[in-house]
Order: sequence, then structure tokens, then C-alpha cells
Amino acid sequence: MDIRKLNKGEKLPIELLLLADPSIEIVEEYVNRGECFVAESEQQIVGVYVLLPTRPKTVELVNVAVIEKKQARGIGKLLVMHALKIAKTKGYKTIEIGTGNSGIGQLALYQKCGFRIIGVDRDFFVKHYHEEIVENGIPCKDMIRLSQDLVDEKK
Repeated sequence: MDIRKLNKGEKLPIELLLLADPSIEIVEEYVNRGECFVAESEQQIVGVYVLLPTRPKTVELVNVAVIEKKQARGIGKLLVMHALKIAKTKGYKTIEIGTGNSGIGQLALYQKCGFRIIGVDRDFFVKHYHEEIVENGIPCKDMIRLSQDLVDEKK
């Protein structure tokens, strides 16, 4: 599997991006401001993520998604670990990520990759999305915010 930056002018894998965020307007807005990376297997895009600069020395990892037939095979973890490496290479000191309160698998994945919960943005999905989102039988209402320092504190 190869993970690479999506080339300028290359078709955006919008169906895949919409798996992680159902709002096409929001997806297009942050893809335009960030850098989109794709995972390919056998000439097919199977995963995606976007790195979005937010503040000086801080980047947010958004829209980590894997095609449904390839989920639960470690591709999501590869994408997150690749994003951490790219963010370090680009000189960022902190990487942040947000996910819905109903995303049980995502919360577990991000914590396994070293992210720590730093807060909850109450009613984020109620305020910013027109349609109700339900995942794992749980209404998605709150954004769980996680963060990871990218600098070695021993130095």
C-alpha cells in the first residue's frame, strides 16, 4: 500500500471523504485549505485523510476514512501514523483531531495512536449539521477533541 499526497487537479475522492463527514460543503472547504493524502492499493484509492493547518505550529487531522470493504484491516491506523510522520516532517509541534461522541472505533483508534482527550465541544454536530447523525445506534451530538504533542519532551 502506498500513501501519497493527492496531486493538484487530480479528482477528489469525494465519496470516500463523505464517509467521514456527511457535509459536502464542509468537506470542500477544508480540503481547499488543507493537504489531502490518499492510500492506494492495486491502483484503487482505499483511504484518505486531510491535514489542515489551524494555528502556528498546530495542524488538525481531519476526515480519516477507509472504504467500507477494507475497514478493520489496519488501514486507518496506517493513515493516522502517516499523518503524524508528515506533520512532524513539516515542523508542526501539535496535532489535533476531533471525532463524534458516537465514533467508538475512531476514539479507540486515535487513543491507540497516542492522542489524548483534551475537551468536548458540546452540541457541535447539532449546531453545524442539518441532518441528525447516528452512529453505532448513538446520536452524534458532541465533538470529542484529542491532541498529541509531536516534539520529544526529553530534548
